[in-house]
Amino acid sequence: MKIMIKDEIVYGVDMDHETRCTHYHEHHDVIAVKCYCCKSYYCCYECHQELCHTAPQRWPREEFHLEAVLCGICAARLPIRDYLESGYQCPSCGAPFNPGCRYHYSLYFE
Repeated sequence: MKIMIKDEIVYGVDMDHETRCTHYHEHHDVIAVKCYCCKSYYCCYECHQELCHTAPQRWPREEFHLEAVLCGICAARLPIRDYLESGYQCPSCGAPFNPGCRYHYSLYFE
């Protein structure tokens, strides 16, 4: 399944219009991460595994300045570094991000 958030396509399994998916669907599960391997946004690593049949590759540290996180509320594109330093809140609209996502950073980022 895919949805458009402003001008970005986001892929996921049973997702809503703010990037919540079947795997992560709490009120603060509102980001999508651009996977390094395919340069496409996915709601979560599990959606990527289900739809691509492979784990996402991790972004190298030297590319943390690139935009690879999308806020599902306001569609702001965040550089990885800004996302990691955001304090679990969108710097553009103030929407809360799930602090539990930090346990998955190593799946997306070096």
